Amino acid sequence: MKTKSVLFLLLLLCVVKGFAQPRKTKNVILISLDGYRWREIFLGADSALLYNKRYTKDSAWTFQKYWAATVQERREKLMPFTWSQIAKNGQLYGNRTLGNKVDLKNTFWFSYPGRSETWTGHFDPAINSNDKIDNPNENVMEFINKQKGFAGKTAAFASWDVVAWILNRNRNGITVNIWGEDVKGPKLTPQQKEANAYQHMMPDPWGQGERLDVSTYRLSKAYLEAQHPRLFYIDFGDLDCYAHDGAYNKYLDAANKTDLMIKDLWEYLQKDPFYKDQTTLIICADHGRGEDSKWTGHGTSAPHSNETYLLVMGPDTKPLGEVKTAGQIYQDQFAQTIANLLGFQFTPKHPVGEAVKTVLNGH
Repeated sequence: MKTKSVLFLLLLLCVVKGFAQPRKTKNVILISLDGYRWREIFLGADSALLYNKRYTKDSAWTFQKYWAATVQERREKLMPFTWSQIAKNGQLYGNRTLGNKVDLKNTFWFSYPGRSETWTGHFDPAINSNDKIDNPNENVMEFINKQKGFAGKTAAFASWDVVAWILNRNRNGITVNIWGEDVKGPKLTPQQKEANAYQHMMPDPWGQGERLDVSTYRLSKAYLEAQHPRLFYIDFGDLDCYAHDGAYNKYLDAANKTDLMIKDLWEYLQKDPFYKDQTTLIICADHGRGEDSKWTGHGTSAPHSNETYLLVMGPDTKPLGEVKTAGQIYQDQFAQTIANLLGFQFTPKHPVGEAVKTVLNGH
């Protein structure tokens, strides 16, 4: 009887293992869109701002480019790749008109706390400014960097220089490239050398600390091609800067160009054997922003700045498209989701939000 029981348990174990397929995701790329509202992603151009000459200087031209009769047409004009590809092959969370909500857990609703929450999976009340102070909390990127097969295979490129402190590169030594910095190394590719030079030829519309996203993207893509990191972070900032300037037409243009860069990135990933069919793309924001006259700002003085979103596309994520059921996701869940996609459980000393299970249910 004992022999039969042991044989039965072994057979059951084999069956369970047969159904427990390993994840196809070998790499994760996260793109953060600083201060980009859920409303433009899901509803397209906002007529209250588009028709307001205080915010839209060339309203006729902007109207022609981004306005249409229906929500579906407007959002597709603004972000065509998002709605033709991610909506077809991935998952989009955060359309609050459908009761589908993504929110910050932190109560400050601005840049450093938002990015910290994304990467640490934790709301730390002590993270309450945008000062260049090293983040004391462990982030999922440095955690992954310690795992077998990932050492030196994590990196971040950011338009905003404070990201270097948010990810605490002083502690962990991870590559975090920011405003004004060249990529260094003895064997840079021609593309990397060109991207280094290119960023110094670009204008600095917002002064010290913030470079244009097109420069960040060019540096990022050259690094991806040369180094093939397995966990990679691109932090775009144009959207927030143009919003703070009160330039809605430029904000819309930045959204459209960002969508184009995401398209270019995805097409590259599907051509490179290292990334093709084994890379998950995640798109989120560090915070939302206000509405109407408060759309230029964010933080607690601008209601709705806690409202964000989550877009995911990859081999382990079912193609649910725009999630139309009521639900609630929090920003502190993103870190564990990244870890789980790569086959790990993120276990820092601080509490961590649980992973978004629907993103992981491809098998």
